[in-house]
Amino acid sequence: MADTRQTTPDARVEDRSRQDHRPAAFDDAVIRQARNSAAFWAATGNSRGHEVIRRRSFLAVLGGKRAGTRILLQEPDPDAHELAELTELAGRSTGPVDVEDPFSSTDLSHLGMRNWQMPIMVRPPGPVPAPAMEVVRVQQAQELRTAEQIVIDGFELTRFTPYRPGEMFPTTLTEQPGVDVFLAVLDGEAVGAGVTVVHDGFGSHYWVGTPSAHRSRGAGRAVMLGSLTPMANLPVTLTASRLGRPLYESLGFTAVTSSTWWTSQ
Repeated sequence: MADTRQTTPDARVEDRSRQDHRPAAFDDAVIRQARNSAAFWAATGNSRGHEVIRRRSFLAVLGGKRAGTRILLQEPDPDAHELAELTELAGRSTGPVDVEDPFSSTDLSHLGMRNWQMPIMVRPPGPVPAPAMEVVRVQQAQELRTAEQIVIDGFELTRFTPYRPGEMFPTTLTEQPGVDVFLAVLDGEAVGAGVTVVHDGFGSHYWVGTPSAHRSRGAGRAVMLGSLTPMANLPVTLTASRLGRPLYESLGFTAVTSSTWWTSQ
C-alpha cells in the first residue's frame, strides 16, 4: 500500500534540520566501509602470501581451497570488463567465494550464490567507557594464535578445520599498516577477540567474536570497548550481524544503509 501521508512545511523543515545535524561520518560511511574492508583484506592477503588484485571497482584476494576467494566491491558501477573478470575469478576459485557489495548495487545472481543483507553502521568520534574486563592489544605470537582460535570457533569457520596455527591470522598480520588484534581476558582466560583497521582517518571492526563456551558474559562488549578506545577520536564503521546489531547500537553505532553479501557456501 502506498504511503499517502503528506509532509507539512514544518515537518520538512524538521527533516532538513535533522540532516543538517547528521554527523559528517554518516554521509560517506558506505565508501569508507568499502575502502576499509579492502585495506583489511589486502593486509590479510599479503600476510598470508595470497595474490591481491586491485581494479577500479573491486579488490580480490585469491586464497586456496580453505581460505577461498574474497572480492570487495569498491564502486557501485563495475563496467562490463570488470564484471567479466570478477565472474572469472569467482568461477576458477578452488575454495569458497565471498563477495561484499556495500553499495548493494551489483547483481551477481548469475554466479549462483546465495545472498543476504547486513547493516553498515557508523559511530562518530566520542568518549569510550572503560570495559568491564581486561582487554589487551595482541603483541605475542601465542596471543595471536589464541585470537585466531576464538574467531574460528566464534564464527564457526569450518573451512579452517582441522586447525592449522597461523593459517587465518599469520604472525605478520599485526605488522600490516593499521591492523591491530585485541583479546578480552576474564579470570586469566581469553574469552573474546576482534580485529581493527585504521585507514585514511577511519576505523573499522572485523571478526569480533567469542567462543561458544563464553557467550553472554560481556566479552563481545569488552572487546568492542577496548578496541574502540584507541580510535575514540575517529569515526568507526562496521558491518553488523543480526545478533550483533543491538550491542553495536548500545555502543553508539547507527545503521546507515545495508550491504549485500554473496557466498558460495
